[in-house]
Amino acid sequence: MALDDTIGNAAENVAGKAKEAVGKATDNDRLEAEGKADQTKAQLKQTGEDVKDVFR
Repeated sequence: MALDDTIGNAAENVAGKAKEAVGKATDNDRLEAEGKADQTKAQLKQTGEDVKDVFR
């Protein structure tokens, strides 16, 4: 299950980067902020997965 979570977190991170880039390119501050938030959320999820892996 951890591999599925890791892949999902990586996909969410990539989607956030894309959203941020589109926001920058179109001068859309809201979209850029959403992209950054998505990346942060994915990184926090991945950190949680890493901590769980340490205790397995």
